[in-house]
Amino acid sequence: MQPTYSDSAQTFREKMQAFLAEHLPADWQGIGALDHDEAMAFTRQWRDVLRDNKLLAPSWPAEYGGAGLSELEAVIMAEEFQKAGVPTGGSNDAFSIQMVGNTIVHWGTEEQKQHFLPRIISGEDIWCQGYSEPNAGSDLGNLGCKAELDGDEWVINGQKIWTSAGHLANWIFVLTRTEPDAPKHRGITFLLCPMDQPGVEVRPIQMISGESEFNEVFFTDARTAKENVIGEPNGGWAVAMTLLGFERGEAAATTPVAYRGELDRLVELARERGLADDPMIRQRLTWCYSKVEIMRFLGMRTLTKFLAGESPGPDASIFKLYWSEYHKVATELAVDILGADGMHLVGKLPSSSFATDSPGAPNDSGSWLGTFLNARAGTIYAGTSQVQRNIIGEMVLGLPKEPRSDGGPWKDIPK
Repeated sequence: MQPTYSDSAQTFREKMQAFLAEHLPADWQGIGALDHDEAMAFTRQWRDVLRDNKLLAPSWPAEYGGAGLSELEAVIMAEEFQKAGVPTGGSNDAFSIQMVGNTIVHWGTEEQKQHFLPRIISGEDIWCQGYSEPNAGSDLGNLGCKAELDGDEWVINGQKIWTSAGHLANWIFVLTRTEPDAPKHRGITFLLCPMDQPGVEVRPIQMISGESEFNEVFFTDARTAKENVIGEPNGGWAVAMTLLGFERGEAAATTPVAYRGELDRLVELARERGLADDPMIRQRLTWCYSKVEIMRFLGMRTLTKFLAGESPGPDASIFKLYWSEYHKVATELAVDILGADGMHLVGKLPSSSFATDSPGAPNDSGSWLGTFLNARAGTIYAGTSQVQRNIIGEMVLGLPKEPRSDGGPWKDIPK
């Protein structure tokens, strides 16, 4: 079986390929081939190109700065950009556009759309995500960060952690507990909060790779306007799940492409090191190839549901568990191929602390060792492998549930 897109989808793909050919340099090799400063400068310039061509938020209605593309067209665009090694936006646009922007389009009032969406497109508002907490990571319903209504403002107290790129943002979408006596998945409100205020403190977290893209955020009597609720007060769980659905749709299309590109580079690394004919290395590379192909079909299954308008279900945990556990093994192989050179970091670290290095990255120890270290984080962020296995076992396979308490950090657990 070889799934294919429709003829109309293929026509749109060719349109995106022509756009890239027109706007990229003739010698373009991918953003991974640029050094850090060059990559940052290119990303800023490329974001302007996308904004001017209404491709920064391609599926948004035209009146809010989008191109009005269908979900399928937006996914095809993301695929072609991934293959070409160019970003679909700026450093925080995965949060600003793909997550909270799409959520505002879906759940927001007309006033919220008119106010926030143009500011996201212009780059005036830069967003990060306030979901996880020290006691509420993969079990997000345990969150205890509180918000109380004080006249015309919400007052927020508590902590968020693993806030990716939070040090670059000036707004945060934050899940807060606004009804402490309600069951843990109720009484949660989805708030939009400005970060440029005395009540918000951002502290970087240094990872094993040496990077500090993660942060912890502390709220001490932080304030946001009463009308900055997306959805209804105490109805934030449904909004939060909608946001995660927007995140998973594009990832189902682009993640397999990224890992196939990385595998091609891994095979080339083996050739460069004279190990392509080593039977053990060949066997391990073949294993990686089979897993990447399976990942492609898993992604297509997830994408099919997304494009059919189905909400993400518990089987989405299969895809997340699969790619994160695969990546640990694949990057271990890269370090083994590097041999003694794997003890000495040469070249630049990956462009991002998440998943694979960017297309065009060099086959040096800096790229592969950085990716090797980042791969461990992949089994933690977006839900740990242990929790993903629990979800699959209980909600997909129907196995007995583990004992749990109805309590949480926001109230005393009965003795």
